[in-house]
Amino acid sequence: MPAPSTAAIKVLVVDDDPVICELVGQVLEGRGHTVLSAPDGARGLRLLFAERPDLVILDVDLPDMDGWQVLDRIRGLGDMPVLMLTAKDRELDKVRALREGADDYLTKPFGHQELPARVEALMRRAAADRSDGESRLEQIYADARLTVDHGQRLVTSGGEEVPLTPLEFRLLAAFVENRGQVLSSDQLIEIAWRDPLVQPNQVKLYVSRLRRKLGDPDAIETVRGFGYRYLPPKEA
Repeated sequence: MPAPSTAAIKVLVVDDDPVICELVGQVLEGRGHTVLSAPDGARGLRLLFAERPDLVILDVDLPDMDGWQVLDRIRGLGDMPVLMLTAKDRELDKVRALREGADDYLTKPFGHQELPARVEALMRRAAADRSDGESRLEQIYADARLTVDHGQRLVTSGGEEVPLTPLEFRLLAAFVENRGQVLSSDQLIEIAWRDPLVQPNQVKLYVSRLRRKLGDPDAIETVRGFGYRYLPPKEA
């Protein structure tokens, strides 16, 4: 039995396919993790409240509420990583997963090595994210457009809180900490995702999400052929 490459975690699988639930359980429990499962969104949310898992694996197609509705409820409850399961070759599901705030996605059928690799990469990212926040408890960035409080993991724009997922917060933090500098997609993947499996097109999607959430399409500039940069507004 291979030794787990990260500390043992509790994983909640929400999927109505018992074969998928059994497979995920076998693969992850074989690496020392605890796996809970629920066949629909309602029971998944009840388990989420009761068990407070470290990570959720969530199917898009569920018999009651769909995976997107469950994802929205999860994001209202906390920032635990969410890995969406999508049907094979349904690219629209993958794109929507990223836009709706999932941390990663995996297509069915998936490999026995890929699943734990993605789960453990998400947990390493979450642990590093917590460590970064603890090391910057007193750091607050502010300009005429927004305020970023690293310690509280809070972003405000125009006096209103901007709800961001953990990944969106890391991406925005990378921009404001390197304000005025052009960051390539590869650099942003290294800083915000910390996962070599991530593709550059995901950066484009998340930059678009940040612009929309900040309510300012000019906040993050696309430098064609090079990357992106955050431009603080000029003081009046």
